[in-house]
Amino acid sequence: MNVAWVRRVVLAVTFGMAGMPAVQAEAPSPKNVSGLPIPRFVSLKTDRVNVRGGPTKDNDVSWVYSRAGLPVEITAEFENWRRIRDWEGTEGWVYHSLLSGRRTATVAPNEKNKEELFLLYDKPDPAGAVVAKLQVGVLAAVKRCSGNWCRISGEGFDGWMQQERLWGVYPGEKLE
Repeated sequence: MNVAWVRRVVLAVTFGMAGMPAVQAEAPSPKNVSGLPIPRFVSLKTDRVNVRGGPTKDNDVSWVYSRAGLPVEITAEFENWRRIRDWEGTEGWVYHSLLSGRRTATVAPNEKNKEELFLLYDKPDPAGAVVAKLQVGVLAAVKRCSGNWCRISGEGFDGWMQQERLWGVYPGEKLE
């Protein structure tokens, strides 16, 4: 929904009630710090990212990520801090400069079989040629997504995978 349109409607409703008895009009919610949508996927920028229990350096480091490029989901913002969630659902706070807008994804486990290999095709079609079989947890750069399929690449592979098999892109999301 267009934010400017929502503001005009709120203003029209608020000022349109000027002659009416006092009514508490609800103000639009404040924008997040970055102005970007929440939630959203990003990736870790460096090989060492401290994750804290809260959005300040006074909070203890809860754990440390040690792999650049891992996809994480930003679930909240506070000043220069971002609350992130990983593919296992673990959450914590990181400093914004440790995150990158570069989109990556990991091959997500199937609820039934975590040892399953997932097929990578030469085109976005299950009738296409299989170019690789990827294990759960394989990290890939996301090149684009059609809403059903994503073209991904990594060390020794490049091809198309069904979007639902990836953690780091939303169902139905389109990326160019």
